[in-house]
Amino acid sequence: MRTRFRCLVAAGLVAAAALLLVPGAAGTAPETRTGVLGEDFLWGVAASGFQSEGQSPDSNWTRYIEANPGWDRLGDSVDFRSRFRSDIAAAKNLGVRVFRIGVEWARLEPQPGVWDPAAFALYDDVVAAIVAAGMRPMLTLDHWVYPGWAADRGGWGNPGMVSDWLTNMRKVVDHFAARNPIWVTINEPVAYIMYEIRQNGTDADQMLDRVAQAHNSIYDYIHQVQPNALVTSNVGYVAGAESRVNGPLMDRIADKLDFIGIDYYFAYEPPDPAAATTPAPSGMWDLPVRPEGIYFALQHYSQRFPGIPLWIVENGIPTENGAPRPDAYTRSEHLRDTVYWLQRAKSDGMNLIGYNYWSLTDNYEWSSYTPRFGLYTVNVRTDPTLTRIPTDAVATYRDIIAHNGLLAGYLPSRPPADCRLIDPPASCTAPVTAP
Repeated sequence: MRTRFRCLVAAGLVAAAALLLVPGAAGTAPETRTGVLGEDFLWGVAASGFQSEGQSPDSNWTRYIEANPGWDRLGDSVDFRSRFRSDIAAAKNLGVRVFRIGVEWARLEPQPGVWDPAAFALYDDVVAAIVAAGMRPMLTLDHWVYPGWAADRGGWGNPGMVSDWLTNMRKVVDHFAARNPIWVTINEPVAYIMYEIRQNGTDADQMLDRVAQAHNSIYDYIHQVQPNALVTSNVGYVAGAESRVNGPLMDRIADKLDFIGIDYYFAYEPPDPAAATTPAPSGMWDLPVRPEGIYFALQHYSQRFPGIPLWIVENGIPTENGAPRPDAYTRSEHLRDTVYWLQRAKSDGMNLIGYNYWSLTDNYEWSSYTPRFGLYTVNVRTDPTLTRIPTDAVATYRDIIAHNGLLAGYLPSRPPADCRLIDPPASCTAPVTAP
């Protein structure tokens, strides 16, 4: 999730820059109108297990943290494990229809072939609370975390990893299918692979083949148990290089997707000739955020998979410890502007069916508590009560959901950037403008 993985995409970014063409005529849609998203549109919020639950058992990620002294210690994170009822109530108060969570393999199967009934009971309670609040659960089977014993066997470098993975995941599907969840099999597989390369030296091509096999196998199993299920593996969209970065994955799983799950955060970063002398961004809050780019992410996959529904499974904006961003963009402004571009995409015929805000609360950002993405901020380092503090986007999201979008006449707080800074070459060959 979210991290840019420059080592992976550098070649693709350079190639994308070389492909920039003379800008074509800008596409201008009519003003978006109230209701364009449709009454069945699925507004949601998202979280993951390891990042938010706390009291995490032995896993690859507890070991990565231990091996990296400069990282923040995980501790109890935002303690979703104990506070899920109040967090789910907060989501209900927003009016969302979908609540995404992770179901942690490391918690469920602490030893090979030994499943913990108390762990299943925890997730039973979480899912029951989501359903009782009038929301549909979206369950992520693998959000980058596997048990310590699987790490001892070599993780995704182990030829038996897919079999071990499927043994647990089939039990999860059997257990929860009656609740009619939406399923995310593996979160952002390419980002997952990059972390495993960095921490374990895992072979990228080998892991790509194995995660694709795992997804395809569990997709078939889910549909045996829950025939009308909606199943995806969400991709972390990389502007300017999406085909190169996530294309090989999508080629392997294209026939096993009921909707295209897209995580969109950052715009294109052109190669900088002065990079040797220009300081690197100090954190995610310094990366370029241009919400109009979400239009091109949706356009990319509507063209790649015509007829298959699209869902923004994750989207948000990072701040540094909750402080104002260097660009002065507020969470509320970013959310409104993003929804404007969602409505533009829908108006232009893209089959968008849902949107999840990442995330309901701040959480552990894979090494640090500094990046804040939450609708509710939590000062993990300084507040032992872990109080959920609403940001300006809470009221905004509630209002957007109540009206099923933005009211007619809304214009983005910021106009589209130069096409070369959004998602080239598409953003230059067929740019869009605000009315």
